[in-house]
Amino acid sequence: MTLFKTSRRALLGLGIAVSAAAALGFGTTPARAETTLKIGWTTSDGEKDPYAITARQFAKALEEVAPGAFEVKYYPNRQLGDEKEMLEGLSFGTLDVGVITNAVIANVAPSFQLNDMPFLYSSEEQAHEVLDGEVGQKLLSDLEAKKIIGLGFAEGGFRHMINNVRPVTEPADVEGVKYRVMQNPIYIEMFKSLGGNAVPMAWGEVYTAVQQGTIDGLEIPVAVIESNKYPEVTQYLSLTKHTYSALGLLMSAKTWNTLSEDEQKAVRKAASMAIEAEREIAANNVKELIGQIESEGMKVNEVEDVAAFRAKVKPVYDQFRDQIGADVLDKTLKQVGGGS
Repeated sequence: MTLFKTSRRALLGLGIAVSAAAALGFGTTPARAETTLKIGWTTSDGEKDPYAITARQFAKALEEVAPGAFEVKYYPNRQLGDEKEMLEGLSFGTLDVGVITNAVIANVAPSFQLNDMPFLYSSEEQAHEVLDGEVGQKLLSDLEAKKIIGLGFAEGGFRHMINNVRPVTEPADVEGVKYRVMQNPIYIEMFKSLGGNAVPMAWGEVYTAVQQGTIDGLEIPVAVIESNKYPEVTQYLSLTKHTYSALGLLMSAKTWNTLSEDEQKAVRKAASMAIEAEREIAANNVKELIGQIESEGMKVNEVEDVAAFRAKVKPVYDQFRDQIGADVLDKTLKQVGGGS
């Protein structure tokens, strides 16, 4: 019976893919690939790394909706530079596709700072509702001025605090601790508001900085903790869920404009399929990964009084309201039931 159900599900998925390919004007017989897409990201090519999952699901979906039309080449592990450099590559057309952290995108499109507001989303489902709706489309459209096409938001998962000083259970536990943060003003101000010492640093320098004690810790999604071997150099993981990590799946406008209308539709469809699949995979991975991180020696704790943290970071909302756009922030806060 199990075999029958699995086979039926596989056939159903194949049928949907075939129908999608036909609807977009592509045949079901693979042809010689005419378009090569370079896709880059900064983290590992690990099986459970959310950036890698997004890239590979995108390639898989492209092959399903446009058999043989695209060849996707992977460039993980900062092979094409840090995320700032990859964003520049997308703008200039030297990189075709990137999986980029929201906070870095916000440096070129300030409205993206919305997703980095501390303790905004209470659950993954709430974040999906906002990002797949009117607000998310508004953010993605803001990238067009930078010659970048926003295809959607994959899931890095909630970001948590890891460090070598003490567990974080209340805001006072952040005080005086040196945390690496992304080179993004919201993250800097968030940790300042909690009393921490925010140290902006490029991703490629972080592991060594923790290992050598230059910094005490950082904030990072669970999947990235494990895939980048942070249990080897950090003691405490506190599940603060302070920020939801949205991952932008982005394409260079220069590349986009070389595609036919059918190819553009295929890319959009594949991005949607990839994001849906990646979110499901990421959610299933988190619980397993937390257990694995514990087994590797990190001490893991929950945070019960989220309201205490929200009260401390309230000034961050006031400070960045105008940069994000009051209308976008207010609409989101209303949608999530008050946010902070």
